[in-house]
Amino acid sequence: MTTTTQIDLPVGTWKFDKAHSVLSFVARHMMVTKVRGSFPGFDGTIEVAPNPADSKVKVEIETASVSTGVVDRDAHLVSPDFFDVATFPSMSFESTDIMEEKGQWRLTGNLTIKGVTNPVTLDVSFDGTHTNPWGKTIAAFSASADVDRGDWGLTWNVPLQTGGVLVGKKVRLEIEAQLIKEDPEALVQ
Repeated sequence: MTTTTQIDLPVGTWKFDKAHSVLSFVARHMMVTKVRGSFPGFDGTIEVAPNPADSKVKVEIETASVSTGVVDRDAHLVSPDFFDVATFPSMSFESTDIMEEKGQWRLTGNLTIKGVTNPVTLDVSFDGTHTNPWGKTIAAFSASADVDRGDWGLTWNVPLQTGGVLVGKKVRLEIEAQLIKEDPEALVQ
């Protein structure tokens, strides 16, 4: 599907289709390789306003759902060295600004991890809309940003004998989101 700069979504509430969305990250390991992981436990909405710049995005992520495909690494990530899930069972993102500049959309919001909130700006691509086989309107977006994990107190590391550290400071956030428009009539019981 072609990426478009014009966002034309029906006004209303859109929920993440969790079966077709991925919230992932990429970090350097031992300064040379990349380790990928994701957070399959999440929920969120986008409230689309008549003017896309006035829309709101809100996402809640279960920190214990972190998955890198390696049991021992995942156990370390949920420990107090990283996400400390016993104390901080979730992290969140809430938008503060959506803007288009020279054909590129940017979504800025507050990302809260371990009780620390910092602004993050994601580069966003609108991948289009479609009607699924069940008659529901769906929309797709891709988004990414580079962050410094130390800004949220995620500073655990081990120095390497040859120089550098075990875990890179910079982390790339990558989001592939499929959204389903909520039917307001279905919500009335």
